[in-house]
Amino acid sequence: MTTSAIRVLVVEDDPVAAAAHALYAGRVPGFTVSGTVHSGADARRHLDHHPVDLLLLDLYLPDGHGLQLMRSLRAAGHAADIIAVTSARDLTMVREGVSLGVVQYVLKPFTFATLRDRLLRYAEFRATAGEASGQDEVDRAIAALRAPRPAALPKGLTAATLRAVTDALRAADDGLSATEAAAGVGISRITARRYLEHLVEAGRAARAPQYGQVGRPELRYRWSGH
Repeated sequence: MTTSAIRVLVVEDDPVAAAAHALYAGRVPGFTVSGTVHSGADARRHLDHHPVDLLLLDLYLPDGHGLQLMRSLRAAGHAADIIAVTSARDLTMVREGVSLGVVQYVLKPFTFATLRDRLLRYAEFRATAGEASGQDEVDRAIAALRAPRPAALPKGLTAATLRAVTDALRAADDGLSATEAAAGVGISRITARRYLEHLVEAGRAARAPQYGQVGRPELRYRWSGH
C-alpha cells in the first residue's frame, strides 16, 4: 500500500533559514513541503487553506512567540504535530511546548543529518497504528521519537572548545581565518583549524581562500547561517 507524503509547513522568520529548512525537509524521503511562511499570522492563513501534517516551527516570530501560535492553533482545531526549530534552551519552555503538541526539538544551529534523523523518527512514530499488543509495543512506539545519543566528536576535539570556536565564528560577520580563531579562543592555530574544518565537514561553515596578501592565500571560514 502506498502511503502519502507527510506535508510540512516551515514557519521561520529568517528567509535564508526558512529556505534552508524547506530544502532540508524536501530532501527527506516521505516528506513534502506544503509551504514556507515567516510569521504566525501567515502560518494560520496557510493552515486554514492547506492540509498540513507537521510544522517546523521557529519559536521566535515577529508577531508573537511560537507557544502563543501553538495555543491559537489548538483552539482553532488544528491538530498538526510540531517540531520546534529554535535556539531557545529554556527547559520550562520545552515542557510547555510538549504539552501543546511539540513532538521534537531541534536546536539551532543544526545540520541536514540532524533534521533528517528527527523527521525519520517522527515518520516511524506516525506510522504506528492499531492497537498495541502490550506495554513493550507502546514503549517502542514512543521510543521512535527519542533522539539518539550525540555522535562522538573526532578524537582530540572537545565539546567546550567546539562551542567556543562556533560562537566566535558566528559572531564574525566577515568570517575568520584559523589564526584569528586561535587568537580569539586562546588555542593554537593548528587546533583552531581542526575545529573549523570539523564545522565545514558538518555543513555548518564554509571555507574559501583569501587572496591579496604576499605568499599562499589563507583560508577564511564563514558561518553557513543554518
